Amino acid sequence: MTNDRLQKIAKDYGSPVYVYDAEKITSQYKRLTNAFKSVKTLKINYAVKALSNISILKLFKTLGSGIDTVSIQEVQLGLTAGFLPEQIIFTPNGVSLVEIEEAAKLGVQINIDNLAILEQFGTKHPNVPVCIRINPHVMAGGNSNISVGHIDSKFGISIHQIPHLLRIVENTKMTINGIHMHTGSDILDIDVFLYASEILFETAKQFKNLDFIDFGSGFKVPYKIGDIETNIEELGKKLSSKFNQFCKDYGKELTLAFEPGKFLVSESGTFLATVNAVKQTTSTVFAQIDSGFNHLIRPMFYGSHHDIINISNPSGRERFYTVVGYICETDTFGNNRRINEINEGDILCFKNAGAYCFSMASNYNSRYRPAEVLWYNKKAHLIRKRETFEDILKNQVEVDFTKIKEKEVVTAK
Repeated sequence: MTNDRLQKIAKDYGSPVYVYDAEKITSQYKRLTNAFKSVKTLKINYAVKALSNISILKLFKTLGSGIDTVSIQEVQLGLTAGFLPEQIIFTPNGVSLVEIEEAAKLGVQINIDNLAILEQFGTKHPNVPVCIRINPHVMAGGNSNISVGHIDSKFGISIHQIPHLLRIVENTKMTINGIHMHTGSDILDIDVFLYASEILFETAKQFKNLDFIDFGSGFKVPYKIGDIETNIEELGKKLSSKFNQFCKDYGKELTLAFEPGKFLVSESGTFLATVNAVKQTTSTVFAQIDSGFNHLIRPMFYGSHHDIINISNPSGRERFYTVVGYICETDTFGNNRRINEINEGDILCFKNAGAYCFSMASNYNSRYRPAEVLWYNKKAHLIRKRETFEDILKNQVEVDFTKIKEKEVVTAK
């Protein structure tokens, strides 16, 4: 999107504001499906947790996507957006048996990564098809918080526990229709991913009547000019060949499934914020904006890089700025960044703000969460209103201390 369009959106809908480009989402979805076009049956399940706005979910539905959910609330969002139960996979971690049963009752595909829960569910519901999430003990991904396939991860059933898993399946006579893995996000080395896939194929051989094999996702996108990314085309060629051969050996055509989130929406998103003040100290020039980690926590939580551009002065002389927020804690978006000269009132644009940005926003410091806008068919569409003070108070219950005190006095008498 052009700087002029973004500035107009900031003017029309206020600042700060998230903006998503539907065209970029669509092109990323098509890029992924084209990479695996040699597979007979491919299923892409968009990871709702990346960006859960219902209009975004409806956009994915028009593309033919399914969805990957991690909470019963995300399941309900998907159903509300119009997805059929069979288009939804439920891949939680650490939830109760009650929540899994609630999802199963809605008819969605269940994915379980805990032996104890698997045994309980299989004993009570042997006829409900279940996918099993395997931990391949392969370290793939960037920040340790998003690398989930290693040996100490809380996610998945260890490949060393396969004999125990098979005993549970045999004893309960439960139905296993899928095998799943997720090694982590920001995968750079596709050979590591392919190595993990071989482990998943070996595991899948232990089950006689699968319908699908789910390879999760974690594909890396570029965060700055010249940044490396997952070579989806090369991965598609190599993994498709391995998958097709596995199906031939298995004696049945299976569905190849993925659950991408960041790959599909990260680059579509921009976050626009206004400069409140420029503050010069003895060694640093701070650009202080009308936002903080209550709106965009990834740089502080993960150490993530987001390119920051001054769209109000794109041709201005470059200077070094440290971009910070208005939260009463350290909330630095970028240290000593080369940015075109910044003045009060300028609009700064944060790139790669489509995934795990608004969805991780909060009301910390009693600040309002921002609006969200979707650029679709060359028009801006408001898809979430900016919060108001009424939203802050909405679910709070006030205690009338005066009445309580009066009641205590009467009781004492």
